Formats: sequence, structure tokens, C-alpha cells
Amino acid sequence: MQNKKKQINVKLDEQVGEGIYSNFFMITNSSSEFVLDFGRILPGVPSAKIYSRVLTTPQHAKQLLQILENNIKKFEEQNGEIKLPGKIEDKNIGFKSNGQKS
Repeated sequence: MQNKKKQINVKLDEQVGEGIYSNFFMITNSSSEFVLDFGRILPGVPSAKIYSRVLTTPQHAKQLLQILENNIKKFEEQNGEIKLPGKIEDKNIGFKSNGQKS
């Protein structure tokens, strides 16, 4: 018996296809679902606005995590490491010993 992959036809309407820019994310969960909120926060504005909410099962949330990890790995292999703001990197600041004794 051969395993045939089923093809899924995906429909994307024009409004959804335009996408929504998001730079703010919140994730909450219960024992039966994960809630992913996507929003925007602007400099100097003390609040964020949620533009899209996705509800999914814990199993699908874990699949999403695996898909994101895989895609980020491929992206970084092609484009270099994605640097996160605020990440402390090894910086050579201050005095260094060059092995000589005074």
C-alpha cells in the first residue's frame, strides 16, 4: 500500500492576503487551547492594539513552534543569524591582558 500525500486547496481572500504587520505578540493558554494575539505597539504610545487573534489546540501550537523553528533555521543558513535587540553579546570592553607580566 502506498502512502499518497493528500493535496489541500488553500483559499486566501484578498483582505487576508494583504496581511497585517505585527510587532507585538501575546500568547495565553488553557488546558485545551492556545490563544495567539498579534498586534502593534508604536514608540511613545503606552498601549498596544491587537489586530488578529488565532485560537488553536495545544497540538497545533506545538506544530507551529516546530515549523517556525525549521523556517528560522533555514532563513539563518541563507541570510545569517537573526540578532535580537537587547541581547548581550561578547564585547571586548575594558582592559585586556596580553600575557605579559609587569
